[in-house]
Amino acid sequence: MLVTEISMADIERSDRLLGALIQVGQELASTTELGALLDKLVEVSRDVFQFDNAIIRLLDEETQELEVVTAYGYSAEAMSHSIKVGQGVMGKVAATAEPVLITDVRLSPDYVQGIAGAMSELAVPLVCRDRLVGVFNVESTRAGAFSERDIAPLMTLAGQAAVAIENARLYEGLRQVSSRYQELHESNDRILRSVNLGIYTVDADMKITSWNRRIEEMSGVPADKAIGCDVATLFPNLVGEGVIERIQQVLQTGKPGKLRLLHRGLGGERHIQKRRLAPLREGDKVTGVALIVEDITEFQRLLDQTIHTEKLAEVGRLSAGIAHEINNPLGVIKYAVELLTRDSELSLFQNEMAERIIDEVGRLRVLTGGLLSFSQPRKSMNRMVEISSLVEEVLHLVRFELRKQSIELKTELAVLPLVSADPNKLKQVVINLIMNAAQALGRGGQIKLQTLTHGDDEVELVVMDNGPGMSQELQEQVFQPFFTTKADGEGTGLGLYICDNIIKEHAGSILLESTLGQGTTFRVRLPAA
Repeated sequence: MLVTEISMADIERSDRLLGALIQVGQELASTTELGALLDKLVEVSRDVFQFDNAIIRLLDEETQELEVVTAYGYSAEAMSHSIKVGQGVMGKVAATAEPVLITDVRLSPDYVQGIAGAMSELAVPLVCRDRLVGVFNVESTRAGAFSERDIAPLMTLAGQAAVAIENARLYEGLRQVSSRYQELHESNDRILRSVNLGIYTVDADMKITSWNRRIEEMSGVPADKAIGCDVATLFPNLVGEGVIERIQQVLQTGKPGKLRLLHRGLGGERHIQKRRLAPLREGDKVTGVALIVEDITEFQRLLDQTIHTEKLAEVGRLSAGIAHEINNPLGVIKYAVELLTRDSELSLFQNEMAERIIDEVGRLRVLTGGLLSFSQPRKSMNRMVEISSLVEEVLHLVRFELRKQSIELKTELAVLPLVSADPNKLKQVVINLIMNAAQALGRGGQIKLQTLTHGDDEVELVVMDNGPGMSQELQEQVFQPFFTTKADGEGTGLGLYICDNIIKEHAGSILLESTLGQGTTFRVRLPAA
């Protein structure tokens, strides 16, 4: 009868152990949080072994101390003490990785008090892959509460606990690494979003693999449409611009590269860009290329403007000497004409011509003064001027040149309100516009001059020709200094630039209208006095 009772108790105990193992296994599969796993282990172990107290300590490999991670039935003071490897029963288990059974702790010199009135203790190692993780210890106030037959089941639970602990630690380590990588990725992403450079990458198959915010703005192509596309297919202009060839060179040689180019975007807009190319590596293998794009269009514009300013300053320095050289013979001519008109009996026509010479000498001196204005701006000598009369005076000077080139001249000059202006500067503008039209016509053709009112408070001079016209690109450049379509030695490229400055000085404007093959029209508008 006793044998039967013991057998039934063993069976019952085995069932409880199996149930405990299943519960621990389920907890192991459903959570990676270490505290929850160990709490569950202690809970199910109590059902199997009917102990009064239990504690699990894990080994700190650096300090070689056993530190409490979970406990049942222990006071806070007992849990606050750390145990060194080799110290007490649990320390001995940690040192030998072997279980220790004590049926009466009063007879054991190794016992370190855990609970009040303790009588028996069983401690087993937590071992995973031949490595000590910690110690699982149970105590009881009953003498002989544990026996040899309890060691194997507790070791089984301890083995599962060790695996759970190592998995939880591994998961936590991976989570921390993943978190660091996530933080690094977010930091890199913030840098890529914030940097004022276009950055994108391509793989070895020339597919775009990343595309930052700035390159989206520069290209007009969002990241979701760019990533995964062949870079040459998405931007065919890069083939002719040499970018695709340089990417392939970097992929083949593994050496970085750089280039400067005039890039035409998908919408036809032109940008001056610098591109730096850096190889992306995995070990010794080049797996892609990173391209850094810097738009220097505005910088180049400012640089060109600075260069033009320097050129103008140089012209100012040269023109000062030239103007003085021209003014000297002009002074002699004027003085000689004045002597002729004073001392000689001249006909009416001769007197008229002498006066014309004196007037034109004065105008030439104003023109040379205009050259000097590049270095020292000259104040305008304004007076009331009637534009149509001023145009008539200019036509006396240019008619001969136009007839020589067989150019037909038509005029529609109205009587206009007066304007406050420097007449010599306005004559310079009219002469430049007429002679530019004649140069565009070459031989033959027609120039038409028209004066009219524009609105209630402006007068307008129109200079129109039926020549070859200008392209849009040419129209954008004609008012820039030193730009000319004339052959070398035939023009400085300053004529229209000076005209524009003169009209702006008089609070007016010059408008250009031109179509290829249909002629060119300049409209000069000035405020009425």
